Amino acid sequence: MARKKQFDYFGELEHLAKNAHQAAELLEVIGRDYSLEKLETDAEQIHLLEREGDQIVQKIMKELYISFITPIDREDIVEITQRLDDVLDTINSIAYLLSSLVVKELTENAKVFITYAVEATAGVLTATKEFAKFKNSKTLHAMIDEVSEIEGKADKLYSDSLKALFTKEQNPIEVIRWKNVYDQLEELLNASESVVDVIGGLVIKNS
Repeated sequence: MARKKQFDYFGELEHLAKNAHQAAELLEVIGRDYSLEKLETDAEQIHLLEREGDQIVQKIMKELYISFITPIDREDIVEITQRLDDVLDTINSIAYLLSSLVVKELTENAKVFITYAVEATAGVLTATKEFAKFKNSKTLHAMIDEVSEIEGKADKLYSDSLKALFTKEQNPIEVIRWKNVYDQLEELLNASESVVDVIGGLVIKNS
């Protein structure tokens, strides 16, 4: 009888990270030529990536139930899977939020946030790839530091954005609208940093 092919946990995690990065890139494309009228259509690809991400998560969890041996501890696979899924879910939530809050035009700060998100998710993708060979990787630690640095810049941008919003914006509806958007954008960068923090911790644990 043929042996069952070994499940590629690291490959599936990389697939999840790739979906998150692609979703961030799509969000950037939406931001470049932003239009509320075509947002729903433009965001559909993000929603598809998020749904595919849910399927990847289910596949990983199902395999964990039946696998006798895993490359790292089961709970660690669960944690990194959930953290990667959080990144993708947050990008998807931002796309829905722009529509539900009837955002007619993006602020320049929002566009910078999205640029940071693309950079951070690219770092997450690279770190996830390198995690599969972490004992021999020469770039993993630098990538973790890079994502953390991007998140630090996003923290400052978030603070500056809220300060400008509460001091310059007179319309309370706009304040509520943009406070919600900035909160989600900041959460996206936090979620990205959370992934590499987990990876860094797992490298130490498994070294």
